[in-house]
Amino acid sequence: MSSRSQFKTPKRLVVKIGTSSLIYPDGQLNLKTMDELAFTLSAVQNRGLEVVLVTSGAMGVGLSQMHMTKRPEAMAQQQAIAAIGQNELMSIFNQRFASYSQQIGQILLTHDVMDYPLSKKNVLNTFEQLLLMGAIPVVNENDSVSVDEMDHLTTFGDNDQLSALVATAIEADLLIVLSDIDGLFDADPHTHPDAQTVPFVSEITEEVVNSAGGSGTRFGTGGMITKLKAAKRVIEAGHQMVLANGEDPKVIFDILDGKSVGTLFARD
Repeated sequence: MSSRSQFKTPKRLVVKIGTSSLIYPDGQLNLKTMDELAFTLSAVQNRGLEVVLVTSGAMGVGLSQMHMTKRPEAMAQQQAIAAIGQNELMSIFNQRFASYSQQIGQILLTHDVMDYPLSKKNVLNTFEQLLLMGAIPVVNENDSVSVDEMDHLTTFGDNDQLSALVATAIEADLLIVLSDIDGLFDADPHTHPDAQTVPFVSEITEEVVNSAGGSGTRFGTGGMITKLKAAKRVIEAGHQMVLANGEDPKVIFDILDGKSVGTLFARD
């Protein structure tokens, strides 16, 4: 595996993991991935890096808990299921991180919290204090109060945007987005079997966007377009983002070692 010359070793790291990495297609929790993620992030924290985890999955976990195969149409039911799922998600993360003697702290966000200066200042203070304490903040969108129908913008729409917003707000050097894809491809791998991953992208151009297609699983909402929007925000802030496959979270070690894994988005 080759190394990438453009990569700069971070001191502060945000890792985002998608629903598709946490939940199997049949709706069951992927406990192996959750345990490996807790192990890896605890080990990275022990190296002296500051780590923040942005996780999806509350809705998917809630559906699993309630033995449901699809999201209900009613918004209130979706919010209730997300509340159940968020509780279970944090319960499992608490258990897994505790087994590696790593403290975590939950932060639930809505878009307006990050839009208003005072509430943004307060939440950034919370991030800083948790990191000073050696804890790993575990961030998710507050799905129980974020709804599209409200008069002002509260929802992020997907946690790719949330992770990029958090990463830039706390001035993280690197955002790692773990998904069910190996990176950005030069063509749609579903229709082009010979498609190759693009190792490095310095600018999100119209051509780059056109080469990507939006898609999502029944449990998740994100697609490649949302990841490119996240990358654009991170690049414009002067930071780095790596998009990689989250099937084995220990890939984070390779990324931090500067190995050419997935796609690196950064300025030249």
